[in-house]
Amino acid sequence: MQATWNGAVIASSDDIVTVDGNAYFPAESLDNAMVRPSSHRTVCGWKGEAHYYDLVVDGQVNNNAAWFYPEPKDAAEAIRGRVAFWKGVQVG
Repeated sequence: MQATWNGAVIASSDDIVTVDGNAYFPAESLDNAMVRPSSHRTVCGWKGEAHYYDLVVDGQVNNNAAWFYPEPKDAAEAIRGRVAFWKGVQVG
């Protein structure tokens, strides 16, 4: 699977975990040149606190378009070290 935005491949891997309809890619599959940390946070009752990345491609920024759980709750342990996408990022 690949995650693409603005014509660029942000992540690519065959090792995908799907939770709540979202494909979680291994963090090491990210192209680090296209992501930057965001200060945005949200909380999921069963997964824990989500942290976000902005995507930056060809000078365009997609704020908070990728998220991950650095310390997921026990029920969500399968997504530790993984990143998911939204906000126009194509996954397939």
